[in-house]
Amino acid sequence: MKSWWVAALAAAMSCGALAQVQAPPAKGEARKDAARADEAALRARVEARMGAKPDTVTRMPFGLYEVVIGTEIFYVDAAVNYVIAGRVFDARTREDLTSKKRDELLKVDIKSLPLENAVKSVRGDGSRTLVTFEDPNCPYCKKLFRDLDGLKNVTIYTFLYPILSQDSFEKSRAIWCAKDRAAAWADLMGNGKAPPAPAADCKHPLQQVLELGQKLDITGTPTLIFPSGKRAPGAVPLERIEQMLAEPAAK
Repeated sequence: MKSWWVAALAAAMSCGALAQVQAPPAKGEARKDAARADEAALRARVEARMGAKPDTVTRMPFGLYEVVIGTEIFYVDAAVNYVIAGRVFDARTREDLTSKKRDELLKVDIKSLPLENAVKSVRGDGSRTLVTFEDPNCPYCKKLFRDLDGLKNVTIYTFLYPILSQDSFEKSRAIWCAKDRAAAWADLMGNGKAPPAPAADCKHPLQQVLELGQKLDITGTPTLIFPSGKRAPGAVPLERIEQMLAEPAAK
């Protein structure tokens, strides 16, 4: 019995010319092609059923597919008849798989941030870097300010993120327009002393900061961002801040 290659070659030569004969795809490539086709079909079903285009679709070891849309994580069956919005744990290791993935999605490269739009405060040699998003009327931000008093040798970049009220926006504008922004921020958060009203023509980056926060999915204040790219919401204890500052910086 002739092999497919010999038969194809003979057929080509009988036509008076040697045609280019292509080998069938290897089994491994065929499987990859099938997997890509399956993923494309699943993506289309997700978009049709959920009304949004997925960023990633990943088959999980427990039989469902992990779907990432922005910073939201869902789990679906192959037909996308069912959608699960919740946390998945590995019962063997007790690892929160959903939180682990979300932490990856929420990582921030500090070097990519427009730090020129933040209030800069230097303590000691300023060798470490901490970024915060804070609202001047946020009580947890005021607690964080007091706790950070014990933090040494750090440069703190505070993005004024006025999401609580119009008054928050006006105070943030006044702080940004103050002669010494760091001192004005410290007076307000530490002593309750509001900064003087700014000049009417004072330019500020508050709208850009609000857009940045929305892009980063920052929904509450304070939010802290560390050189590792990790973030922590709320008035984080000083001990935990020190631990997170000690983690290796993102590459």
